[in-house]
Amino acid sequence: MNFELSPEIADLRQEVRVFVEDRIIPNEARIVAEDREKRRTTLDKLQAAARAEGLWVPHLPAAYGGRGLGIMGMCALFREMGRSPVGAKVFNCDAPNQGNMDLLLSAGSDAMREKYLRPLAAGEITSAFCMTEPAPGAGADPSNLKTRAVKDGSSWVIHGHKWYSTGGGDAAFLIVMARTSDDPKTGATMFVVDRQAEGIEHVRDIPTMSEPLLDHREAEFKFHGVRVGEDAVLKGVGEGFRLAQQRLVPARLTHCMRWLGLADRTLAMCKQYLVSRESFGKKLAQHQMVQLKIAEHALGIHSGNLMTYHCAAMLERGLAQEARPYSSMAKLHVARLLCAVLDDAIQLHGGLGYSEDLPFSTWYRYARSARIADGPDEVHEVVIARDFFTRGLELLV
Repeated sequence: MNFELSPEIADLRQEVRVFVEDRIIPNEARIVAEDREKRRTTLDKLQAAARAEGLWVPHLPAAYGGRGLGIMGMCALFREMGRSPVGAKVFNCDAPNQGNMDLLLSAGSDAMREKYLRPLAAGEITSAFCMTEPAPGAGADPSNLKTRAVKDGSSWVIHGHKWYSTGGGDAAFLIVMARTSDDPKTGATMFVVDRQAEGIEHVRDIPTMSEPLLDHREAEFKFHGVRVGEDAVLKGVGEGFRLAQQRLVPARLTHCMRWLGLADRTLAMCKQYLVSRESFGKKLAQHQMVQLKIAEHALGIHSGNLMTYHCAAMLERGLAQEARPYSSMAKLHVARLLCAVLDDAIQLHGGLGYSEDLPFSTWYRYARSARIADGPDEVHEVVIARDFFTRGLELLV
């Protein structure tokens, strides 16, 4: 095993770190304030700067304006971007667009890539991924998929109800998961659907415990007989469940990368406070209970980093199926870690941490979704246990 980054990736990582620290973090509050007013002046300027410095969509091939980095390179860069909740958006690497780009790149037709991927990579449009449904539809259990697409001549007609389609309200297109048969393995198909297609009802953006920010507005849709052509089918009829796994395993990792960046920044902010604040006759950093919390979270961040690297290395070697339980381990661990780090950051700062003078409470509300999105904790625990009991999961790799 080699844990050293290549000189190219190491240099790029440093460039992204400096960009985030010097340009994005000082402008976070301005970007949030402008977003509330439906303006993106500061964000647009930062995106233009990222593009000019060759840091735009680095995960994509050069043909789409990127650097052609593998997933290991993404690990290094996405952690730095994740140090700010608006960081990934500046580099056009935010969810759900980044995952949709990768899916179109690997499974889309040439026409799809030209019509949707190219402007998405250029930042001219946004997208959404429509898989989750209100009960009794698909949530943690994809086999509950209720949205259905029926063949009608040379067209498909989609009926269904989706929610938590992040960014769907302003998206130019949707990737919609629908049932096309009752086969448990090949019964689902993905369709690339124009957001303005007749029959799409944007019901609302769901109010959540986290304030909407940039593309992170959770749209609810109803599909009333939405008609699409055969050319809207992604990869092929019956490929939906397989494509969902193809998208979700690396998507979990990219979430982990961004969450680790925010956890690391949070712990660094705690350090600044703990070494300066005095209580009961000594610095907070000198109290053993405080040291215990810091040690636990330092251990957790380092462990999550190694889990993410290990799983990413498996994906780079083409071991996507084998990597699935390890991606569940990483996602479960890092999602819990981020919530725990932020919860303790609030506690360690006392009244200051609970106030809005620091961003921890805002970040915590955002972070709490991490333990539900892309599979709740309990599903990942089941995956890990199942593979341990039935598939000989290797723990000492």
